[in-house]
Amino acid sequence: MATARTTDTDAIRDTDLDKELADVLIAISVITRQLAKKINVNLMKKEDNKDVQALRTDGRDRQSET
Repeated sequence: MATARTTDTDAIRDTDLDKELADVLIAISVITRQLAKKINVNLMKKEDNKDVQALRTDGRDRQSET
C-alpha cells in the first residue's frame, strides 16, 4: 500500500512540475515576443533615420549643383 501512495504522490508532483514548466515556457515565449517587437521597432527607427539623412544629404547635393 505504501508503494501505491508513493507512486500517486510522485505522479501528482510530476503533474505539478509539468504545469509549472509549461507556465515558465509560456512566460519565456511572451517575453521573447515582446523583445522581438522592440527590436523590430528600433530597427525601423534606424532605417527611417538613415532615409531622412539620405534625403537631407541628397537635397544639399542638389542645392550645391545649382
